[in-house]
Amino acid sequence: MHNTSPTWLSESPDDPFSVHRSASAVLDRRGRVVAWSEQATAVLGYEADEVLGRTVLEILVSDGDEALIAEATAACLREHGWFGLLPVRHRSGRRVYVGFRARRVRRLDSADEWLLVGSLAQDITQWEIDRSVLDGLFARSPVGVVVLGPDLRILRVNQAVARFGGLPPQAYRGRRAAEFLFGPDADLAEGKLRSVLETGRPVIFAEQRARLLHDPNRELFISISAFRMQDPSGRVLGVTEIVEDVTDRHLARRRLALLNEAGTRIGRTLDVATTARELADAAVPQLADALSVDLLEPVTRGEEPAPHAMGPLRRMAVRGIQPEASTVMHPEGHLFSFPEHTAPARCMADRRPVLLRTLEGESAWSAAEPERVARAMALGVHSLLVVPLAARGVVLGLVCLWRSVQPEPFEEDDLTLAEEFAARAAVCIDNARRYTQQHNAAEALQRSLLPGEVPEHPAVDTAHRYLPTRASTGVGGDWFDVIPLSGLRVALVVGDVVGHGMHASATMGRLRAAVRTLAHLDLAPDEVLARLDDLVDQLATEQRQTDESAPQIVGATCLYAIYDPVSRHCAMARAGHPPPTVLGPDGRTHPVVDVPAGPPLGLGGLPFETAEFELAEGSLIALYSDGLLLADGRDIDQGLTLLREVLAGPARSLEHTCKAVEDAMLPDVPADDVTLLLGRTRVLAADDVATWELPAEPTAAGRARTLVTDCLTEWGLEELAFTTELIVSELVTNAYRYAGGPLVLRLIRDGNLICEVSDSSSTSPHLRQARSTDEGGRGLFLVAQLSERWGTRYGRNSKTIWTEQPLTPDRDAPAL
Repeated sequence: MHNTSPTWLSESPDDPFSVHRSASAVLDRRGRVVAWSEQATAVLGYEADEVLGRTVLEILVSDGDEALIAEATAACLREHGWFGLLPVRHRSGRRVYVGFRARRVRRLDSADEWLLVGSLAQDITQWEIDRSVLDGLFARSPVGVVVLGPDLRILRVNQAVARFGGLPPQAYRGRRAAEFLFGPDADLAEGKLRSVLETGRPVIFAEQRARLLHDPNRELFISISAFRMQDPSGRVLGVTEIVEDVTDRHLARRRLALLNEAGTRIGRTLDVATTARELADAAVPQLADALSVDLLEPVTRGEEPAPHAMGPLRRMAVRGIQPEASTVMHPEGHLFSFPEHTAPARCMADRRPVLLRTLEGESAWSAAEPERVARAMALGVHSLLVVPLAARGVVLGLVCLWRSVQPEPFEEDDLTLAEEFAARAAVCIDNARRYTQQHNAAEALQRSLLPGEVPEHPAVDTAHRYLPTRASTGVGGDWFDVIPLSGLRVALVVGDVVGHGMHASATMGRLRAAVRTLAHLDLAPDEVLARLDDLVDQLATEQRQTDESAPQIVGATCLYAIYDPVSRHCAMARAGHPPPTVLGPDGRTHPVVDVPAGPPLGLGGLPFETAEFELAEGSLIALYSDGLLLADGRDIDQGLTLLREVLAGPARSLEHTCKAVEDAMLPDVPADDVTLLLGRTRVLAADDVATWELPAEPTAAGRARTLVTDCLTEWGLEELAFTTELIVSELVTNAYRYAGGPLVLRLIRDGNLICEVSDSSSTSPHLRQARSTDEGGRGLFLVAQLSERWGTRYGRNSKTIWTEQPLTPDRDAPAL
């Protein structure tokens, strides 16, 4: 023979035709056995001396199988070899099936012989299955297979990898991943394979990006599984890598993650601008490299846009991963309109999204604003998406998305994702718009119920702050007021209705109106609060009867103070409200102020107390709501301490003091309404006040006229002497006639001339129309005609009737 171990015999121990496992025999040209292996004895049971020299037909072929043997022999002669399965007679007489490989060989003497190699059928069947699986992996499998050597150079790839890389299978042999993939992607893949080689631990379903050098704009993601190859001795032969294209699955999973993230990030507040910025943050850079959100101008104000409105648009948000993008896009807050025939203009007109995969040759893109377009193209902008923001069938604005860094153009799947983003954002923006509209209306109502510009008052210099809470909480029920009273006195008021919303604002307005009415009755602070307490209880009862579903009024707090610039006397009472802070002219906390807390308004039946004290000129009175003290998580005591530290700072105007308190104690958006009212006391000069005590006798009226005439002459107000004498004469006469006891007459000169007559009676005088036959009853009518205003106030054991006359006489006043 030329070769007793042909190359078509495998040396692999797993191959049933390997030299280590298979039975072998040699036949001469007449079919006689001339060689017989030990494996043949093990398989068929015949010893060598039993078969050598005998023909195969007489030893191994059973009756009836001659035709199969003859057919195999003919095929072998035609093809110079043969492979197949044949029945063979075992030495025991049973029939077994053996798989054969037959090959013609030539001896050195040129004689032909046949080499037979065989294994039992069950071994061959499993081997055939294994071979077919292996052939299938390399020829027909849709999953990629790559076999690499220890140096991570490719030994073999299957058809799936060949299609994936766009080259024939043989073109990959001897190459490395860096010759097909971008550097970072190749390094990542080889790092995984090197770890498998070194540790033997397999990699299972590891996903990574795979950008191909020959198709860099294609976004690909692959899943890698790999295991180390070894021979029976443990020698490392290389790595087998299973590669699967999971781009669609990865992108679908990424889109789902983006949608979930957008659902949590968009619409966290009821603010239109914030929602637009949340949309921009959710989409860049995951979906787009740059994005702008533009809303129709009415939407930004909380209004609903007109049907088919086209502009103008207000830019609400801009995002870009390139800093230079700001030179291309309009800035936030800019009001503009898109030029006609551009993609955004088409989107607004048609109410449909516009997808421009590529911008080259796109006339609708390049026709308008050529300079801006040129800058965009220089940045690499190559693909555009424009999606309308629509809710309830109304277009609110649009979103423009650009790609300049990501090489892949926008596709239909990106459009679907962008539409989902826009739909969620549009609903949130519309909700925010509606809330803004309602909140603006409620806030306008609330501000209309508060005093606007507080007029100057001779008793105090004032400054105030009112800061509404964040929009999501709703308008509150805080209020303050500065109310002029008779005798140049002034009332300072701060209150807070519990809760937020329209009901709190409406209740606040009613309480403020009630306080003004009660203040003009010149009631003491504790009496004012007692009557407010009854009113709050009455309002709560009415509300329960008329609207059970409405938020119920659960109470209110109030602090009411009266200051007299003539006597420097101050009286305060509070109903569950934070205590005032009073500082002397030297900036130190006033030691006398201890105003009893009192119950909140609405509890009913509990008394209020008035604290009274004197204040030096230039003292500072600070009234506030609890929102100021409790801001930033402080408690009441911490808030009071901080407030006193700020107020006790260097001397400054009240406006600057308000600003200092605001900066030191409040966040950008307070969690509750904040009200602050500051008042710096003034004292009327002694030269502008004249006071006399008169006895209750018939001559009191005459004495009063003389005193008034002399005083007005000294003040240079002689033109008011006649009318003032008549007023004083009537008031003193009434006090002497109906009150008894000593009388007090006081003149005060300021913007008006104030006349006051006080007595010990609590009887209130009444203005009435006297009949022609009455001898009296015309005194108060005369007083009312001669004065600009008049009224009565009550002390603990006295009453005072007062009048006011302008210092400049009214030329149109009736002649008497």
